[in-house]
Amino acid sequence: MRRVSRIAVAGVASAALALSVSACGGTSSDASGSGESKGVGIAYDVGGKGDQSFNDAATAGMEQAKKEFKYKGTAVEPKDGESDADKTQRLVSLAKQGYNPVIGVGYAYAPAVKEASEKFPKVTFGIVDDSTIKAKNVASLVFSEQEASYLAGVAAAKASKSKTVGFVGGVDVPLIHKFEAGFTQGVKDTDPKIKVEKQYLTETADEGGFTSPDKGKAAAEAQIEKGADVVYHAAGLSGQGVIEAAAKAKKWAIGVDSDQYAQKPLAAYKEYILTSATKDVAKAVFNLAKSVQDGKPTTGVVRGDLKSGEVALSDSNPKFAKDTAIQDAVKKAEEGIVSGDIKVKDKP
Repeated sequence: MRRVSRIAVAGVASAALALSVSACGGTSSDASGSGESKGVGIAYDVGGKGDQSFNDAATAGMEQAKKEFKYKGTAVEPKDGESDADKTQRLVSLAKQGYNPVIGVGYAYAPAVKEASEKFPKVTFGIVDDSTIKAKNVASLVFSEQEASYLAGVAAAKASKSKTVGFVGGVDVPLIHKFEAGFTQGVKDTDPKIKVEKQYLTETADEGGFTSPDKGKAAAEAQIEKGADVVYHAAGLSGQGVIEAAAKAKKWAIGVDSDQYAQKPLAAYKEYILTSATKDVAKAVFNLAKSVQDGKPTTGVVRGDLKSGEVALSDSNPKFAKDTAIQDAVKKAEEGIVSGDIKVKDKP
């Protein structure tokens, strides 16, 4: 999709910002940027609300903060084909309105969070899934996804009868490589003879890798045709198509980020959702909001891993929870990772 030039976007953004300042009668140095908070402001990643994945998990954290601190909260949807300038303006708008912390969900917000945080030094900014931003008022909320993915690989290997499993990644980027690396290592450490079919849906997020259930469904169907009887996805909204394809073929799907067995939009397929490799984005968002509320904003890299309990493997499906062979293998692997005996790769 063709992008509007940054000069043009910047002009539009400047005009919009001028109108906003005129309408509210203030600037970023006024109360709206003073660090006082009227709530959590979230800027969604591609897929937006309803992705049944980490955008929805971030929303859950915001809702918890709203309830506990009795203040407002808002979440803003992304646009197709948007630029970094669009993302920056979204964050700036939230900060100007008095939201604190302001959180960009997804690694694509890195340039925008860096720029917006410089404009509002008294506001705490957060970014989910990026650890490259170094600023005094930015918290990078990152996770060891490869560890939960390793456990997913162990479960897949123990559940597979065909000796072939599949991995579907939404976009071919380093973040999703962590999921692939952990999953493949978990499979191979459990049974070296098992074949892992792998496919990335797109090279960039703009091509719909995280937002296209049809692409996910087609990829899973192709892997199932090659013999895969367990398919793990790290594909955001596209993963719904992976789960649908697995369920229709009566094969196992493994979800990601949230406990997808428990999600209502996927209820028709939950019988075939073996487990999910989860990361507690909700907890990370809430904790950041709490730190601001307590007057001690968290900044720097905040990592959630298996040891902290912020990445895990869900056990909502009774078939998974009651399968002692799988449970014993997963527990042994978890203990090995936490103790340091098992070193999980974060690159394929």
